[in-house]
Amino acid sequence: MKKIVLLLTLCLALTALAACGSKTEKDTAESTAKTEKEAKPNLVQLDTKVAKGEPVATIETSEGTVKIKLFPKEAPKAVENFITHAKEGYYDGVLFHRVIDNFMIQSGDPKGDGTGGESIWGKPFKNEISNNLYHFRGALAMANAGADTNGSQFYIVQNSFLADTDIQNQNVSYADNVVEAYKKLKGVPSLDGSYTVFGQTIEGLDIVDKIAETKTATGDRPEKDITIKTIKITE
Repeated sequence: MKKIVLLLTLCLALTALAACGSKTEKDTAESTAKTEKEAKPNLVQLDTKVAKGEPVATIETSEGTVKIKLFPKEAPKAVENFITHAKEGYYDGVLFHRVIDNFMIQSGDPKGDGTGGESIWGKPFKNEISNNLYHFRGALAMANAGADTNGSQFYIVQNSFLADTDIQNQNVSYADNVVEAYKKLKGVPSLDGSYTVFGQTIEGLDIVDKIAETKTATGDRPEKDITIKTIKITE
């Protein structure tokens, strides 16, 4: 009888242990899935709809109009700087002084040669690198001369060709949704992590292409002047 009781106790103990083991494995799997979900970037650039209160920049150029949705939550200083400059007319009449087909178009320098411009604070401001923003085609980003040297110059990513190897060769482990977005939208992943992305083109990519495809002279400057007429901000 004692042997039967002992055997029964042992069986119950093993069953409980197995149940605990099963529960632990399930909890671990759920925890891992939750962590992966939390780590997955929220790619706000993919949402082209404009909600009430979201700022949009309408850039009227000599070649046509480009509309860009801005992301103040992700890059507050870059957006504040850009919006303030735009409202004050800082960019009016400024050239696209550097354009490279299948790369980007650059502007924002009142001197028109890439050596000028300053922030609204009168001094450079730091980069704002967000895990939710990337250099997809159509991205608006701050140009700089090195880390944390942002002023007034900006560029719009234009590249429409991107091989899978161009994504894989980056010294970064991209989340799956970022890789898929790059495959779909194209862009320049090599710029990620070094420059502040703060907007995404929602209308006028054909105008961006038109500007990028312009014939250039020394220093990638367009042979004919391409200018920003004005930038209107709606919020």
